[in-house]
Amino acid sequence: MTRFLFTVSLLLCASAASAQQQPGHDACARDVSRHCRAVMNNGDGAVLVCLKQNRSRLSKACDKVLTDHGQ
Repeated sequence: MTRFLFTVSLLLCASAASAQQQPGHDACARDVSRHCRAVMNNGDGAVLVCLKQNRSRLSKACDKVLTDHGQ
């Protein structure tokens, strides 16, 4: 799961410096576990779609990370 969440962080922060990637990872880790566990093994794209589908249920921090990265 850690490797997967790191990959999601990289996907969301592809153009960000590594120091900025950790907050995105931390902000969405709980939301991924909570709302997207069923699709975690289906790849990063599936998790991103899941997060977007659950937008209204995401934490404010995760929603901000998605918004800040054009999602």
